[in-house]
Amino acid sequence: MEKNSSLQQIYGVLGYPAKHSLSPLMHNAAFKALGINAEYKIFEKRPEELEDFLNSLFGENIRGLNVTIPYKETVLKYLKWQSPEVRFTGASNTIEVEDNNYLKGWNTDGIGFHRHLTVDLKFDITGKNVIILGAGGAAKAVTDQLARKKAGGISIYDIDKNKGLELANKLNKEFPECQAIYVDTVDELDIKNSDLLINATPIGMKENDPCLIDKSRIHNHLLVYDLIYNPAETKLLKMAKDKGARTSNGLGMLLYQGALSLEVWTGQKAPLDIMRKVLTEGLKK
Repeated sequence: MEKNSSLQQIYGVLGYPAKHSLSPLMHNAAFKALGINAEYKIFEKRPEELEDFLNSLFGENIRGLNVTIPYKETVLKYLKWQSPEVRFTGASNTIEVEDNNYLKGWNTDGIGFHRHLTVDLKFDITGKNVIILGAGGAAKAVTDQLARKKAGGISIYDIDKNKGLELANKLNKEFPECQAIYVDTVDELDIKNSDLLINATPIGMKENDPCLIDKSRIHNHLLVYDLIYNPAETKLLKMAKDKGARTSNGLGMLLYQGALSLEVWTGQKAPLDIMRKVLTEGLKK
């Protein structure tokens, strides 16, 4: 890769903050493996810098972005085209920059989650009953894919009742064959008759965070998936493992959403093994 070539294409992650992102490790390793003359950078932009930055992408030879907190929703007004997933979730985590700064928005979060679920974990969602903790952006991306892939039912809990009800209503309107309900308390979740439990909240990232689910309610026919990947094993996952349930953290989702972004930008198949290796190594540091 010729770092100083004038033809080098630039990609990166946009956020505030963004300096701790593992995406540069993953994407730069992929570009090198594919022989693509490109570099992936961190673009940490303050809110007042965002508009000028997004309007200048094509002129700066920036051909693609991943978008993280807090801009996944803010960027929508700059997009000339939106994928169905972006339209459903109201958020974009991937921008493709075409000629004359024509910005196309994708959301690979939910698709990345589903790919990890089916390819790596061999879990067929068809007809399954799902519980999801949280109703924010990550939960919207995940439930959108679960409903598209014919989940039997989705039960949602969020501390913000309005957000939870809004997501349940939207799922029922878009995917009437997949029954979505909101419950007011964690205790109302029918874990006993569920196949998949997903944590889509940030609870579990800090050592002193509580565990949202009581250990007595976990059963060994359940797959417990925590979108958090750092720490690699949250209290929820440790508890579920102790009860004999299958468990997974969110590193696979991070990998696949990144691989899908790369494929959107380059049209080439992502080198998954290399990307997985550098992600795993990066987490250990």
